[in-house]
Amino acid sequence: MAVRVSLGTLALMACLLMLPQRGWAQDRQVFLDRASRLNQQAIEWYKKGLYTQAIPLAREAVNLFEVARGPDHPDVATSLNNLAELLQTTGDLTEARPVYERALKIRERALGPDHPDVATSLNSLARLHQTTGNVAKARPLYERALKIRERALGPDHP
Repeated sequence: MAVRVSLGTLALMACLLMLPQRGWAQDRQVFLDRASRLNQQAIEWYKKGLYTQAIPLAREAVNLFEVARGPDHPDVATSLNNLAELLQTTGDLTEARPVYERALKIRERALGPDHPDVATSLNSLARLHQTTGNVAKARPLYERALKIRERALGPDHP
């Protein structure tokens, strides 16, 4: 997946180089706040059906979370999952798949293989495979996601 960085992200990154006296903690919080706002805006635009407009926001949120949290943080995985959902919704299934896969790998490493967020990533990736007609790849992912959720929530949870 090619990394795309907006001018806003570049400007924030430049702040780190130009204003070292502020300290990383303060700059990091600026990145986190902006990433959270972008993620929320992308979600709102998704809900309004503005998928293509939301994609650049979601990409920028991923980039900012990677800078502020590191590339293997669960926040990065959540943003990646959001981005992949947008890509899938717009029909870009080829780009969505590796994004979903990366989100899954991050969550498995950071949270453990049986965490409910891992089940979310498994379900998302399974849905992509199902959409492309690859039921053979989708089924084991759905089954694993179900087992994780049953362990976490109980077999009778709605």
